Amino acid sequence: MALLSLGLLLAPRGSSAQEAAAAAEAAGVRAFSLHEAITYAEKRNPDLLVTRARVQAARAAALVPRAQWLPSVGATAQIIGSTVNNSTATVLSNPRVDLPRIGATRISAEPDFTPYASTLVAVGMRQELFDFGRIAAQTAALDAQAELERQRAEGAKLDVALRVTEAYWAVRAAKSVARAADEAAGRAAAHRDAARAGVGAGLRTPVDLARAEAEVARFEVAKVRAQGSLAAAQAVFAAVVGVPDAALDAGDEASEDEAPGALDELLERAREGSAEIHEAKARVDLAKAETRAAAALMRPDLFLTAAISGRAGGATPSNGSTVGGHGFAPLVPNWDVGVVLSVPIYDPVLVARRDALREVEDVREAELQATRVMQEAAVRQAHLGLVAARQALAALSRAAAAARANHEQAEARFKAGLGTMLELVDAEALRVEAEVERAVGGFAVARARAALQRAVAEVR
Repeated sequence: MALLSLGLLLAPRGSSAQEAAAAAEAAGVRAFSLHEAITYAEKRNPDLLVTRARVQAARAAALVPRAQWLPSVGATAQIIGSTVNNSTATVLSNPRVDLPRIGATRISAEPDFTPYASTLVAVGMRQELFDFGRIAAQTAALDAQAELERQRAEGAKLDVALRVTEAYWAVRAAKSVARAADEAAGRAAAHRDAARAGVGAGLRTPVDLARAEAEVARFEVAKVRAQGSLAAAQAVFAAVVGVPDAALDAGDEASEDEAPGALDELLERAREGSAEIHEAKARVDLAKAETRAAAALMRPDLFLTAAISGRAGGATPSNGSTVGGHGFAPLVPNWDVGVVLSVPIYDPVLVARRDALREVEDVREAELQATRVMQEAAVRQAHLGLVAARQALAALSRAAAAARANHEQAEARFKAGLGTMLELVDAEALRVEAEVERAVGGFAVARARAALQRAVAEVR
């Protein structure tokens, strides 16, 4: 990712909170500590805003099955032209209004193919009385889906915390490099001035001055590049945290010396709190809930139905009574109330779907076991990486201290006229390289620690 393309190379050590705040103020850039950055990102990071919206959408969807307990009201209006053998009124079935068969019967010796008009206006209501657990099973399935989205959101929060931590240390790394480059450029300029004075006094050769000038140019370029790296790292930090600013600076000092803890303890914490394991468990629960919901569709359904209707048919019934309007005016009123028990005896589609979902349960259980194994491996890897990085950092710190001492000795010899410019330049290069390597080691520790915290589901 471009997020860490430059800033994740190094990590600083030893700068104070006052120095960081002063640098940020001078550059006109707001500064956040690591804790402040993570807290702000949890509220404003775009990725987390998306995950929270998904959780809300899943929770809203879980309310849909519960609405089946509320009464539903529907209406229909019909005008039909058809033959009416054995009936004086024709009504089309519809899903909104339950209508019983009402009307006189027309009996004739011969079939009559003359069309007659029929009209209907009706309003009906249906109320669930007892669902035998069907609605509860559907609700549980969607609640499980909402829980899965919530677990995904928890994992996304840990991922954002990891990215913020890495970006924070990227900024501090860039500041460390910029500081080292600036100090090296200042020392190179002082050495050049000393060489120029030595040439003027006849104590140094022009070659020494030329080499010193080259070193000044070299470190000036390094300084410009370091400043560019710092600006890029601050821009990435701002984007990850979610601040509207174009750049964000890393604030107070964060500790690099926290002990990783015993491996067994870390593994236990990962088993209890790992976002990946919790998400895998939520997938298992969702698969089981969906299987129960599919099986519940084969249960009976008991509901109350009622309707008020007006209808009329244009054909003359057998009793000879007629209604005005020739069937075009629904003038015959009726009402009805009933309790209906609907029993799905056998539906092969529902049976096949239930059986398929049971197979999905087995898949999700296998995925859970695989996730447990992979998570333990991730914790072990992160723990070993942190231990190795801390050991390497100790050696790099000693190397940096030795390089600084070597440079001080070379500088003293040069000022006393006992050392050459070449010796001083070599000592300067060794010192800068050792400081950079120490910074790289410091960042490796910070990144490894952040990876371990992510593996055991800890947010700093």
